[in-house]
Amino acid sequence: MRLPIFLFKDLSSKLVLRWAVALLGFSFALGAEKPNVIVIMADDLGYGDISAYGTKSFQTPNIDKLAKGGQRFTNGYCSASTCTPTRYSFLTGTYAFRKPNTGIAPPNSPALIQPGTETLPSVMQKAGYRTAVIGKWHLGLGGPEGPDWNGELKPGPREIGFDYNFLLPTTNDRVPQVFVENSRVLNLDPKDPLWVGNKKPSDDHPTGLTHRDSLKMDWTHGHNSTIHNGISRIGFYTGGHAARFRDEDLADEWVNQSVKWIEANKDEPFFLFFSSHDLHVPRIPHERFQGATDLGYRADSIVQLDWCVGELMKTLDRLKIADNTLVVFCSDNGPVMDDGYADEALERVGKHRAAGPYTGGKYSVYEGGTRTPFITHWKGRIQPGVSRQLVSTIDFAGSLAALTGVELDDDACLDSIDVMDALLGKPGAKGRDHLVQQDNGKGGNYGLRVGKWKLQRHDSKSARNLVVETHLANTKVPEYQLFDLSKDPAEKNDLYAKEAKVAKRLTKQLAGLIDKGRSR
Repeated sequence: MRLPIFLFKDLSSKLVLRWAVALLGFSFALGAEKPNVIVIMADDLGYGDISAYGTKSFQTPNIDKLAKGGQRFTNGYCSASTCTPTRYSFLTGTYAFRKPNTGIAPPNSPALIQPGTETLPSVMQKAGYRTAVIGKWHLGLGGPEGPDWNGELKPGPREIGFDYNFLLPTTNDRVPQVFVENSRVLNLDPKDPLWVGNKKPSDDHPTGLTHRDSLKMDWTHGHNSTIHNGISRIGFYTGGHAARFRDEDLADEWVNQSVKWIEANKDEPFFLFFSSHDLHVPRIPHERFQGATDLGYRADSIVQLDWCVGELMKTLDRLKIADNTLVVFCSDNGPVMDDGYADEALERVGKHRAAGPYTGGKYSVYEGGTRTPFITHWKGRIQPGVSRQLVSTIDFAGSLAALTGVELDDDACLDSIDVMDALLGKPGAKGRDHLVQQDNGKGGNYGLRVGKWKLQRHDSKSARNLVVETHLANTKVPEYQLFDLSKDPAEKNDLYAKEAKVAKRLTKQLAGLIDKGRSR
């Protein structure tokens, strides 16, 4: 942009610079776009778990329609192979391994994202959006002492950029089984207060150990504390009976609340984080989806998730806002079969391969842990196609800030890169040139993807969940491994010794990315 010469006459250089910056910023803001944005994040969904990515075991027509009408990414990633760290990095734009205690959050975890942190929803608020999160949270609530379940649950989503929230506060294999709307437990009777703890509240408190015969779904490891709805969970709780929900109704509730919120906010730009729980244990789909496949409740839950996507898209069409809405479909980590409950996911898997051609799954830094379905759809704007560009859920903050004309502060969203052109499928657009992957964080295991190369660093000297189709186990591995994904997508042939120059370069690069504290 050229500035008129007369502006410079008799003005100090400092003032001219201020005017120039202001005018350039105004010009950039004029070029900004503000479509509605919906991010649909599946839970524990693997690369091979939907028909758009190759499974023939069952069909996911609504997700397939998204893929057919938009960009289907073959190198789309979450940043971690478990839920809490991926969700942390998705919202903050910063790798979770940079912050302590961002592993799988316990039931009474305090808020992991503190007020004052720049987040994806706070970026969208700056751009003039209404913002909401509906579904699974699992990022803690409340101050340092943890949640006050009978009072105000602050800080929470509304203190970090969301105008509205309707939540499953933890994850459904952890107590309590209640909804949180904005800052309070929904339908909580003060005469029946809710208590959540780590120890058995009384000797006669029913658990999955003492009352195993009463369970409608048995546990295989852990998950044997408080019983609710015939299923034992991690952790203990009492009270709050009027507030408790039925597992089978979760998906319907997420859809109903989302449709209601979209209808109320359709006349202004909105950002909705639709946080699914369907595939996560305990997998209890609604009765109308039970038996929808031959593979048991896990696959039935995928069909239920597909229905959720269809209902959201029908809503956009009905309200005539589909052509002004960017929809992103992704997952928080890769798949797992037996994750603590006897739901026949292993016994009935047949030829289905949840991670597709990749090794590993949930808990692992092998490709199956973090490479997942990743689809962008914007009716009339994104041209249909398949993209090989490297993109990640951690990049939504940087990308949507660029799209909507918000400038990120230097100390915000430290690892979120602007890959919006790639997300929109623009010809010649480039995605990331590298990505750091992590497991749950406790073991300090990392992956570094650069081009065709994949470096693994196992500080714990073990890798989890190597063979997701058969068992969940820790397997001893070398501290470093190197793979050529173009020839070895299953990461079977370790080239760390053979490709010494590449190994040395990537080992140094990974250490630098971890130690530097930022990559943006």
